[in-house]
Amino acid sequence: MAAGFGLLRLTPDAFWRLSPREFAQAIRPFVRDGRDAPSRAALDRLLQRFPDAR
Repeated sequence: MAAGFGLLRLTPDAFWRLSPREFAQAIRPFVRDGRDAPSRAALDRLLQRFPDAR
């Protein structure tokens, strides 16, 4: 409910009409489950392209 009302700013009616599958899809961009983590090689390429030091 906190995610539905606070994060997604749904009305109570819209929240209660969502199926569990629809709700899961709606909050997916806000949930990190580790499956989308970059590989070590991808991380190394990003570090080379965007170094922290100048």
